[in-house]
Amino acid sequence: MRRKSGFTLGKLFKAFLLFIYLIMAVVPLYWIIITSLKEPTEVYTWPIRYWPTHISFSGYSFLFKFANFAQFFRNSLFTSITASSFAMVFSTLSGYILARYKFKYKKTLIVLLFFAQMIPTYLLMIPQYKMFSDIGLIDNLWALVIIYVNVSVSFSTIMARGFFSRIPKNLEEAAMIDGTSRIGAIFKITIPLSLPGIAAIFSFSFVNTWNELFTAALFINSSEKMTIPVALNSFVSKAGIQWNVMGAGLVVALLPTIV
Repeated sequence: MRRKSGFTLGKLFKAFLLFIYLIMAVVPLYWIIITSLKEPTEVYTWPIRYWPTHISFSGYSFLFKFANFAQFFRNSLFTSITASSFAMVFSTLSGYILARYKFKYKKTLIVLLFFAQMIPTYLLMIPQYKMFSDIGLIDNLWALVIIYVNVSVSFSTIMARGFFSRIPKNLEEAAMIDGTSRIGAIFKITIPLSLPGIAAIFSFSFVNTWNELFTAALFINSSEKMTIPVALNSFVSKAGIQWNVMGAGLVVALLPTIV
C-alpha cells in the first residue's frame, strides 16, 4: 500500500527552520548591497528605505580612486592564492603518505595533527612575531603566507588522508602491473579521482585566508601592503563610518569567495 505524502508537523518545522536560516543569510547580504548603492546622506534617513532613492556608485568610486582598494585586493589575492596553493600541495602529499604507507609513530603523528588544531593561533603570535622580526619579514606579505600555510596544513592533511583512504589501492596496483610507475599511477589514477577533495582543501584554505584579520593587522604596518580585512577595519575611525564605502568594500570582498 502506497504511503500518503503530505506535510507533517516535522516537515513544517524543518521548512520553518530553513526559512529562518535563509532570511538570516540573505537579509544581511541584501542590506550590504543596497547600502553600497546609497548616497552617504541617505544611509541615515528615517524611516529606513529598503531600496535607494537614487542608485549611486560613489562608494565604489571612493574605494578605487582614493582608498587604493585595488592594491588591497591584489594583496589579498596574492596571500590567499599563494598560501592556499602551498597548503594544498603540502597537505595532499602528506595526506597521501598517511593514507598509503605504514611507518613507526604514524598514529602518534595523526593524533598530533588533531591536537595542533586545538591550539589557539593567538598563543603563537608573540613567538612568531619575534621570529619574523629577527629575520626581517615584518611588513612582508610572505610572512602572512607562511603563517597561513602553517595554520591550514594540519586540518587539510587530515582531510586529504580521509579521501585518499577511500580510494582502493587496487587501482594503483593494477596500473603498476600494466607497466606504469608508482608516480605515474598516483598522477593518472589517484589524483584525478581525488580532485574534488583537493579542490575542497584549496577552497577551505582560501576562504579562511581571505577573511583573516588579526594576523594581517599584526604583521603588516604599511598601508600599501594591507589586505582587504585590514583595509575595511581602517575605515572605522573616531569620526565615524562611511557606510556606503564600507558596504562597497564588503561587496567587493565577497566576490572571490562567492566565485
